Amino acid sequence: MSATTLALIILAAILIQLAVIILLGFFRRRLENRNLAGSMNETVSLSKVNTPIRQYANTPIRTSAELVIPESGWDGFKEFMVQRRELEDKNNVVCSFYLAPVDGKPLTTFKPGQFLTFKLQIKDPDNQQLKSVVRCYSLSDAAHPDYYRVSIKRIPAPHNSAGIPPGLSSCFFHDQVQEGSRLLIKAPSGHFHLMEDEPLPVVLIGGGIGITPMLSILNTLLETGINREIWLYYGICNGNEHIMKTHLQTLADKHPDFHLTVCYSAPNENDSLGVDYQHRGWVDMPLLRATLKLMRYQFYVCGPRPMMESLVPGLQDWGVDSHDIYYESFGPASLKQPEKKAVATNSQPITVTFSRSGKSILWNPAMDSLLDFAEDNDIDVESGCRAGSCGSCQTTLKVGEVTYNQQPDADITPGHCLLCISTPKNNLTLEA
Repeated sequence: MSATTLALIILAAILIQLAVIILLGFFRRRLENRNLAGSMNETVSLSKVNTPIRQYANTPIRTSAELVIPESGWDGFKEFMVQRRELEDKNNVVCSFYLAPVDGKPLTTFKPGQFLTFKLQIKDPDNQQLKSVVRCYSLSDAAHPDYYRVSIKRIPAPHNSAGIPPGLSSCFFHDQVQEGSRLLIKAPSGHFHLMEDEPLPVVLIGGGIGITPMLSILNTLLETGINREIWLYYGICNGNEHIMKTHLQTLADKHPDFHLTVCYSAPNENDSLGVDYQHRGWVDMPLLRATLKLMRYQFYVCGPRPMMESLVPGLQDWGVDSHDIYYESFGPASLKQPEKKAVATNSQPITVTFSRSGKSILWNPAMDSLLDFAEDNDIDVESGCRAGSCGSCQTTLKVGEVTYNQQPDADITPGHCLLCISTPKNNLTLEA
């Protein structure tokens, strides 16, 4: 055997040894990663079962308002066509509208719980002239590439309040918007949505039409197969108001990790406990305490103001960290937060100047917002939700500062303010 042949044999043996060492290291790392993943899954599973609520009282969790929600979809308003409409309850006061883009392009996704903003052309009941009305409605389904769905309740005139008209936009949808109708819609937005940064079990609480964003969250979780335990508490008066009853029951029968509790506060004679609903009464803290395990959850609440003003503080008193409680806060269901201690302010009169209208007016402290103040002084300002969600009343703030009555849900452009939830802190000049 020549020296060259011997050298080649030795080199080949070294290369084979190196290859074996590399392969062994690769498989060892793969096994370690698999064991680590199993350990992490076991830890999450145990935390769901054995962790008391109060242990997490000081755990910092990012709220939806602290997250940067990327701008997606399209700028301004886009034209959609109503594919179909479907009544959802026995009273025929809740109707779902399936909306497809006229341009046929695939729709961008959204965060379940968000809403759509509509610009509607509606006849003014006073003078029969068309006027532009902006309104927000929660999406009520999971994201689909070819349509969005909203479910809208007709708002009648109050029984005991003469002179107050029925809901302008809700009646417009029910009476005027048919299959084939075209509507102008902004891309989905809103800071109330499912939080996906932690795999915590989810408690959804919907009162009346407040069930709509909960349906979006529920359908998304179950359709995408996300492994999170879900409780849904749905409160209505009786079976006549029960929307998507078959759909909800089918989901509960199909998914063992989905627990459905329907509450009727005033059931009809033909409503059967245990069949049509599971609890007689309201969705309240005693019910939650009796049916939820002692563990950490994410709570999502949307419903009438009395329900929200009872449950949100009640959950906090129970030991739920405020960072684990999310609630819808636009429209009549806006939640009043506990009043803060009064802060000494300048007692000098405040003047609000509307530069485009050419008016300088002494601020009236009895007004709830700059929007109310503007309308009271015959200054035309575009508005929509009137609760800081849609951004329609966003106005350039040329001079001065404002104080917000609640945290805005809409994203505010620098140098602007939302008139519907703000009051002047000092002399203001607004471009309105």
